[in-house]
Amino acid sequence: MNAQELRDKTPDQLREELANLKKESFNLRFQQATGQMENTSGMKAARRNAARVKTILNEKAAQAAAE
Repeated sequence: MNAQELRDKTPDQLREELANLKKESFNLRFQQATGQMENTSGMKAARRNAARVKTILNEKAAQAAAE
């Protein structure tokens, strides 16, 4: 997922994407705690993607407030 794809989405779609990423992050943390995690880089990717979505949401909110 890159920033351009996210900028093309509506704020509602971005909020849904953020909720999905938070669920994924929770599941990955749960797998790590139980020792079932095989690929630890997934946690880092999920956190970064969530941060990317939050950044785009904030940009859209600032843009709407400026108008």
